[in-house]
Amino acid sequence: MSLPPNFSQAVDLSSLGKPAPDTTSPLPGIEVTPLNLQAEVLPLSQTKPVVVLCWSPRSAESVELLRTFGKLEGQDEGKWVLAHVNADQEVAVAQALQVRTIPFGVVFIGGQAVPFLEQPLSEAQLREVLNKILTLAAQQGIGEEPVEATEPEEDEALAALDQGDYATAEAAYKRLIARKPNDSYAKLGLAQVQLLARTHGLDAAKIMEDAIKSPDDIDLQIQCADVEVMSGYLEPAFDRLLRLLVLFDGDEQKRIKDRLLELFALVDPADPRVMKARTQLANALF
Repeated sequence: MSLPPNFSQAVDLSSLGKPAPDTTSPLPGIEVTPLNLQAEVLPLSQTKPVVVLCWSPRSAESVELLRTFGKLEGQDEGKWVLAHVNADQEVAVAQALQVRTIPFGVVFIGGQAVPFLEQPLSEAQLREVLNKILTLAAQQGIGEEPVEATEPEEDEALAALDQGDYATAEAAYKRLIARKPNDSYAKLGLAQVQLLARTHGLDAAKIMEDAIKSPDDIDLQIQCADVEVMSGYLEPAFDRLLRLLVLFDGDEQKRIKDRLLELFALVDPADPRVMKARTQLANALF
């Protein structure tokens, strides 16, 4: 790592609040100084990622964040190294790391610095960030990619699916979502299970044939859209429900819209077919 010409200039940390956190107890990680930055920290990054958090005794959030990092480092048992910089004391190091705010996080991988944090994060968010860091490092031949642990509810759901027990699988995913409302994988799993349950045992060919004969039958058209999505025909399924949406209003329209949103949830939101259908849905409703 080459140090910038203004290495010794002060860092503007005037936005920090008044002194609050207790920093008398030992802080986790390696304390970074001008002496050990190049002699110890950078060489360590050749074998495992070195996560450096820049903090200040004037920022309670940054101190709390550092302690959370210490907890996660202990859980990961040597997969990465934690280091920290007191930006008030080690102004030169903070300047070298191009600290813009507090807290500020940078990870060294193979001697290269990658900024990754400029605001406080929750423990769950930090875990996600660390998993991405470990994955990035592994792609560069440093350390091992993290093994993603599954949730117990997810294990239960998958076991139930192996037995064809859709009700138990659905209940398991719903419990997981109740516990982790923002878990996108749980939401996807629930949507998949519900689609499997709705289409199980159906005669797809007959349903599609009947749907042609009764184009305004809501039950039949919704069922046909399920069958089409199961078969990979996304655009026909979306178009089918979008056409139906403008023919009805009230509770019937809401039912059609809700099923369309459930089908969207089964596909990558960046998929052009979903993006196009979402735009058409918005235009139809508003």
